Amino acid sequence: MKQFRMLIDGKLVEAEGGKSFPSLNPATGEPWATMPEASAADVDRAVEAAQRAFEGPWRRTTATERGRYLRKLADLVAANAEALGRIETTDTGKLFKETRWQANYVADYYQFFAGLADKISGETLPIDKPDMCVMTFREPLGVVAGIIPWNSQMFLSATKIGPALAAGNTIVLKASEMAPAPLLEFGRLVLEAGIPPGVVNIVTGFSEPCGRALTTHPLVTRIAFTGGDHTARHIVRNSAENLARLSLELGGKSPVMVFEDADLESATNGVVSGIFGASGQTCVAGSRLYLQEKVADQVLESLVARARQIQIGDPLDEATQMGPLATRGQLSGIETLMEKAKQTNARVLHGGKRPTHLNAGWYYEPTILDCHGQDHAIAETELFGPVLCAFRFKDEADAIRQANDTRFGLAAGIFTRDVGRALRISQATRAGIVWVNTYRVVSPIAEFGGMKDSGYGRESGVQAIYDYTCAKTVWINTSTAPIANPFVMR
Repeated sequence: MKQFRMLIDGKLVEAEGGKSFPSLNPATGEPWATMPEASAADVDRAVEAAQRAFEGPWRRTTATERGRYLRKLADLVAANAEALGRIETTDTGKLFKETRWQANYVADYYQFFAGLADKISGETLPIDKPDMCVMTFREPLGVVAGIIPWNSQMFLSATKIGPALAAGNTIVLKASEMAPAPLLEFGRLVLEAGIPPGVVNIVTGFSEPCGRALTTHPLVTRIAFTGGDHTARHIVRNSAENLARLSLELGGKSPVMVFEDADLESATNGVVSGIFGASGQTCVAGSRLYLQEKVADQVLESLVARARQIQIGDPLDEATQMGPLATRGQLSGIETLMEKAKQTNARVLHGGKRPTHLNAGWYYEPTILDCHGQDHAIAETELFGPVLCAFRFKDEADAIRQANDTRFGLAAGIFTRDVGRALRISQATRAGIVWVNTYRVVSPIAEFGGMKDSGYGRESGVQAIYDYTCAKTVWINTSTAPIANPFVMR
């Protein structure tokens, strides 16, 4: 089996004592590689290396030089997109044509933040005191802890590494214990880019002790986490130990609203992309569908027809349109909730079981449920799988009420030709990202993040780089006269 190693202090290393664990190929259910299992001591080594780099060579690197390193990294990611994509597909089950494309697009994120590296600036303040020149500087925070889930890890690591390094920080990334291979392979590109030792460190292991050791470490000044809200609550508590700044990009149960005046072909494509793309394993999966009553049956009929045509199979095959789920646990969880849904009068329009033509791997059919009321567990739980729960609504107020009836608030979709309605619904929907007449599109230029149990803080966009800095205010007395006696009030 292929063996992967962690990146600590500019070297590819094994875990303390050579501890490792197998990674399973979701398409076969069989082990294909071994991953290092980091200990608390390994995490400490990585953080110490990051701190030395921050206090040493990286601190003395100019913003322009940091931009050059990121551009070199971007070029290497693009040049190795095929290899990175193939590894990610083998480890996660995502379609190869998607992982390859995404690796290419991730290069744009590094280019974007490379361009921002020398654009960080403070300001001079029109202060209300005479003879005072007051200015602010933006300074890096120090060691950043980035915690990455298994899905879209090349993308989600870029949204943390890019702004962290551009702003002058160093970083320790914890890859998920589930399917960490792409991020560990990426470590080789960090070395090839010539980034100084300790600036980027990548470890992989379990939440206990690896995740806890990282998020409580006294040298960590900022934590950027993407993952589930249950884990996020542990991280928030852990951060009380070091008072690190936090950004949390968590899960969702995102609504898609289709109005009767929508382009129904476009809406159907958007819904399919939102829930069956990546086998539904995205944090922004459009898993709750709200259809205006007049067009509900028509849209559901079109969706069922499309679902029947989806080619399920080997994710490395270019003809495949939907691959397996990433873990056996996801598959079991979906099956359990599906049985409960059937018992509570949710009607299965398509799918609802494993495909019969595949004997191995963790595959699940694209599934459409016609639900009556939102009191189904399957309609409230983030499944991370290809299961769509469909509901009906009467008017705008009814659509907004139902769409907002969730503890999550990451994303939402709206399909309508009425621009006024699109603006009204966008403003009324409690979600950090709202797509109108499209779905599941991102850009390094646009911020993303959630509300409510979907977290706080934003990634990507120009503002992201400032979130990896702190402001320092400098007061300069320009007068040649002595300062006043502090005990004489004027």
